[in-house]
Amino acid sequence: MSSFTRTLCSSVTSLSVNKMATYCLTAARLQLALGQGARRFHVAAALNAKAKVAMSHFEPNSYINYDKLRSNIDIVRKRLNRPLTLSEKIVYGHLDDPAGQEIVRGRTYLRLRPDRVAMQDATAQMAMLQFISSGLPKVAVPSTIHCDHLIEAQIGGAQDLQRAKEVNHEVYNFLASAGAKYGVGFWKPGSGIIHQIILENYAYPGVMLIGTDSHTPNGGGLGCICIGVGGADAVDVMAGIPWELKCPNVIGVKLTGTLAGWTSPKDVILKVAGILTVKGGTGAIVEYHGPGVDSISCTGMATICNMGAEIGATTSVFPFNHRMKTYLEKTGRGEIAALANENQDLLVPDSGCNYDQIIEINLSELKPHINGPFTPDLAHPVSDIGSVAEKNGWPLDVKVGLIGSCTNSSYEDMGRAASLAKQALDKGLKCKAQFTVTPGSEQIRATIERDGFAKVLRDVGGVVLANACGPCIGQWDRRDIKKGEKNTIVTSFNRNFTARNDANPATHAFVTSPEIVTALAIAGTLKFNPETDFLTAPNGEKFKLVPPTGDELPARDFDPGQDTYQHPPADGLDLKVDVNPQSNRLQLLEPFDKWSGNNLEDLRVLIKVKGKCTTDHISAAGPWLKFRGHLDNISNNLLIGAVNIENDAVNKIRNLLTGEFGGVPDVARHYKKHNVSWVVVGDENYGEGSSREHAALEPRHLGGRAIIVKSFARIHETNLKKQGLLPLTFSNPADYDKICPDDKISIVGLKSLAPGKPLKAVIKHSDGSSETIELNHTFNETQIEWFQAGSALNRMKELQKCA
Repeated sequence: MSSFTRTLCSSVTSLSVNKMATYCLTAARLQLALGQGARRFHVAAALNAKAKVAMSHFEPNSYINYDKLRSNIDIVRKRLNRPLTLSEKIVYGHLDDPAGQEIVRGRTYLRLRPDRVAMQDATAQMAMLQFISSGLPKVAVPSTIHCDHLIEAQIGGAQDLQRAKEVNHEVYNFLASAGAKYGVGFWKPGSGIIHQIILENYAYPGVMLIGTDSHTPNGGGLGCICIGVGGADAVDVMAGIPWELKCPNVIGVKLTGTLAGWTSPKDVILKVAGILTVKGGTGAIVEYHGPGVDSISCTGMATICNMGAEIGATTSVFPFNHRMKTYLEKTGRGEIAALANENQDLLVPDSGCNYDQIIEINLSELKPHINGPFTPDLAHPVSDIGSVAEKNGWPLDVKVGLIGSCTNSSYEDMGRAASLAKQALDKGLKCKAQFTVTPGSEQIRATIERDGFAKVLRDVGGVVLANACGPCIGQWDRRDIKKGEKNTIVTSFNRNFTARNDANPATHAFVTSPEIVTALAIAGTLKFNPETDFLTAPNGEKFKLVPPTGDELPARDFDPGQDTYQHPPADGLDLKVDVNPQSNRLQLLEPFDKWSGNNLEDLRVLIKVKGKCTTDHISAAGPWLKFRGHLDNISNNLLIGAVNIENDAVNKIRNLLTGEFGGVPDVARHYKKHNVSWVVVGDENYGEGSSREHAALEPRHLGGRAIIVKSFARIHETNLKKQGLLPLTFSNPADYDKICPDDKISIVGLKSLAPGKPLKAVIKHSDGSSETIELNHTFNETQIEWFQAGSALNRMKELQKCA
């Protein structure tokens, strides 16, 4: 035992329970730190039962090894003979074979060894069902499940949480028991949003983490490479298989100047989204650098990285600096901060490194922004939104303002919003709009309650919701308007696709900073510009809001709140995970059929999609979240939000066997029953948005064979490959117009399917004519094996049998 460990352990018993918990929490976090020879810390044996609870969610085998990272980086740097960006250092530092891996940005596929896996409860159901199907006894890397998606906002935090526990008992029990059996940590409902929990506990500079949620890049605010994936990718990593990622390009965003006044970190990504659009970051990591970085808090950097998902980026990252060091120290990870500081050269870009694209933003000149409606890349300065809304006929009255979500729910965010609410209260004003507040974690909730922010936000008219995703993902029982009623809401969320938040396609949702949301909720109109406009107090006094202020971190330590974590037992082999065959929430998976070995002939066009088609359109969330563990039931929402080009209608397509119109899933089921395979034809950036693999599982389950589009979003394309589907793109995008909804399509050349070799599609029109077009794909050799086996999971089982 080292002298440090002896000193630490001998000191434990003299502490109060609260101080003991904090002390042991810090000690446990050291086990996440560097595995540099003897610098590993083992303190669990000296802790009493209460102390062990405090440290229970820090696995003793989970630590960062900067020595290994440095060794891999040195190997790659010598091979490439050039300076490296920060993202290259962390990504290449996790290569399975740094000496032999071919590395070409934007072209080669990298085989990587991520450090850990995180899953939110909606996607964890299918991920764990797939892991169970793999037959493996235990996960190979530290993994956690986070219960944040299944809690519907209805009344208020405590009531909504209790209702969720009752309604979702079967699912929570499944996830908790599966976690215990297979060695996965379980964060109970009420613990908070996955990305905030990761930032507070598991993220550290230089880590590589994958998560089954598209906003996993939130961890980039702490110098991590955190990437959103589908559940099948998570299964690969949990199984100890190298994970594949197409070698990302790197977009550099150089920040100069200083944030001040009404401008917030959120405005940086709102501006970037306006520049790059929803697909401009596809296939790239966005790397922020420059002197302006130091004016942004650690949680502010996380906000920027979080919403990078909306530009299609693989992930986003900031270089290690004093802001991250302070955050680590304040969250009980001072030793990790010190070790990161010692290895800072690994955690910043090399001088003279090359970016594929450079964007420069002067923070001193950046103005507050608000993006929307219906897409997160439609950027407007707040000063212009009133006139733009009037010109376009968008509703000016703000019906609801919503702050929080995984993007903006930090202590700093809540403090700055409360500073504005306090000003209004001091003048006798409350919000004209409805106002909701979503804390990001139990730690944030407990701390803002202790420090008075929650009371101020309630007093101004706010309702504090549960520590969960809530309205951001459509978990909102909204009752103030009728479906179809045109209205405006403003949120500090990240996404604002049609009907996403409240299932109302007429809701005009705008995303902005918590500060601007609060100001607009107080004013009640989009025409209010807080930088220049006045509010009127009940006594007739006109006044301006002073720019928001708020501490980056609490002056006192964070209040951890209630203990919401379940650590898996050392050996769960004898534990059972029961899935009731009669359940409508959970369903064990059956393997998909293998490729027949032949071309795919006379595929029907299920639907030719017009315009934007996100994963929300393909597999809606909201009330459908309850079926995320039951593939057949959730398949009843397949493409019900997509617009049919034949009639400009949603969920109304022609059944080409009967000639009648029906819902998309109904027609797909009819085709499947009659052994008719089908394709979907789509537009640009098909599958943008959430990482939900159900958008790939559902078409496969209902008889789909290929998705043919102009271009794909990264995660969705990978998810389709994992489930044995063919994601194909038009070699000539204009060929989209050649396909009619009543055509039959044959995909030929599959017997010689090879990387980089296009396929042919023969389009057979109803008038008897036909034409042939070229289709591209991005399959590599391993992914072709997935297709041939019927899915990646099928291929994994084949390899296990051969071992």
